[in-house]
Amino acid sequence: MKLQPDRADKLSVTAHGPGWFAVNGERYEHSLVITSDGEKIKWPCEKFDELRPVHFELFRNLNAEIVILGTGTNHFFPQPALYQILIVKGIGLESMSTAAACRTFNILSAEHRQVAAVLLPSAAQ
Repeated sequence: MKLQPDRADKLSVTAHGPGWFAVNGERYEHSLVITSDGEKIKWPCEKFDELRPVHFELFRNLNAEIVILGTGTNHFFPQPALYQILIVKGIGLESMSTAAACRTFNILSAEHRQVAAVLLPSAAQ
């Protein structure tokens, strides 16, 4: 699916499909964190069931009021123990499919919200 960015000065997810997504036209086939501040950081976890608390340590130093977790093709809810660091810092976490996370990130970023998205590639069908 091709998406159109609302703001050209920030990162946005411009397309996504099975096993990939594009940020500002650049295609990725691995997990990635993007922020409304324009950061792109390779996420060291490729599958939801491999998530550990250490993966969320990254957000300790990012300027985000909410983290969107794109869990791949299916929607999964992480156990709160995994993202305890976010709870302690008062950062919200929303979990959804990666396709929904792409759209939600674009909307919140366009609203000038301090948002970060963790995008796990959706499985190829």
